[in-house]
Amino acid sequence: MGEYHYSIDDKGRLTIPSKLRFELKDTCIITRGLDKCLFIYPEEEWNNIISKYRELPNTKDARNFMRFFLSGASMCEFDKQGRIKISAPLTEYANLDKDCVIIGVNDHLEVWNKNTWDDFMNEKLDDLSDIADNLFGSNI
Repeated sequence: MGEYHYSIDDKGRLTIPSKLRFELKDTCIITRGLDKCLFIYPEEEWNNIISKYRELPNTKDARNFMRFFLSGASMCEFDKQGRIKISAPLTEYANLDKDCVIIGVNDHLEVWNKNTWDDFMNEKLDDLSDIADNLFGSNI
């Protein structure tokens, strides 16, 4: 969990905060996420996702989603400065140019272009109370 602001360098390297690196251990998997961000998974969680995908029916929707999700996936290792290298297709997909926001979301991290994240938050801010009511009722 949490929100962290970092910069991606000209070589496509992004520092992952140390408390999040600890959770990811030695390696992680990065791929296209939804809403024009990237998803980063610990290896164990990634394996759980792949197991669930193997159980999906061979439908057009399942095939198309797996193509989208899996074709951009790559395993990353941290360098000595705690950075990962993000491939050009992934930086282009998420429009990562300089300022990035890394957020913790339950079982994965998301990496956002700062402006896209700010727009998302501003757009959804007024709806959050209704969203919470729809998801949780009065339990929050």
